[in-house]
Amino acid sequence: MSRRVPQEQYEKTFSYKFRQWMDGTKDPFLDTVEMKSQEAFQEDGQAAEQRARDRKRIAERAYDLEKNAELRIFRRIYNVLAVLFCVLLVVMLLAAVSWLPAVGEADRPVNNEVSARYIENGLQETGAVNIVTGMILDYRAFDTLGESHVLFIATCTVLILLRLDRKEDQEKFEANDRLHEPKNDIILQTVAKILVPPIFIFGIYVILAGHLGPGGGFSGGAVIGAGLILYLNAFGFAKTEKFFTARTYRRMSFCALACYSLAKSYSFYTGANHIESIIPLGTPGAILSSGLILLLNICVGVVVSGTMYTFYVMFRKGGY
Repeated sequence: MSRRVPQEQYEKTFSYKFRQWMDGTKDPFLDTVEMKSQEAFQEDGQAAEQRARDRKRIAERAYDLEKNAELRIFRRIYNVLAVLFCVLLVVMLLAAVSWLPAVGEADRPVNNEVSARYIENGLQETGAVNIVTGMILDYRAFDTLGESHVLFIATCTVLILLRLDRKEDQEKFEANDRLHEPKNDIILQTVAKILVPPIFIFGIYVILAGHLGPGGGFSGGAVIGAGLILYLNAFGFAKTEKFFTARTYRRMSFCALACYSLAKSYSFYTGANHIESIIPLGTPGAILSSGLILLLNICVGVVVSGTMYTFYVMFRKGGY
């Protein structure tokens, strides 16, 4: 069983002195060797001028194109290699273009069974009158899902890089907020009151009618995003953030991407296992038709509109 050593006795032990030395509280060699405090270095003026002249002479000699042979040779070799690289690149591009098939040939790679399948069986298999929408959101829906996730990840990256997390930065921006947005522009506010509702309605129409004609989630979402940006420029962040904040965007994007993923996972599973889907294609030309394409268009439109607005806000303000 150990016993407690008195403080006076403990201070005489090697462990105590070693701990003081490690902590830097006492130097064991202090007062035992001759030590002198070092004075601040002061360079002589002539020495400083001589060093500056030597540095200038070395720089002039190193970058003198007329007398520096190594630099002249390097520049010549660099110019020759640059010209050769450009010529080689042009030759390769011209050769690739010359090997392309002529326009209109029947055996061109684009004239294959894939494009024929889209055109001949697209309406029957997808129920979408718009062949492009049926191809993007049915035949190539997995690729469209990846594009939507790319938009969401890009927005998250911008949020990380440009977000104002410090309170003093946010207060500084709010103090100079009038420099960033014309809150009292009567003309802009009047025009926004007239145009923003039709812009939103037109964007919703483009999304909902994407399987019937030109449009879809990407174009309709871009229209709605433009309407949000116009409303923001006219009425400012304080009024816009009453109905659209960063939390709103995150929830909307998460719900849209989750809904898209679940819907297409069902389609992928039934298609890979040759199982008949319980979701009807509907009557071609009707608003409630084309199976899941209408739902997928809505999900894509939500992600695109929120991403456009968020990009603008982050580059404009650095946060909501």
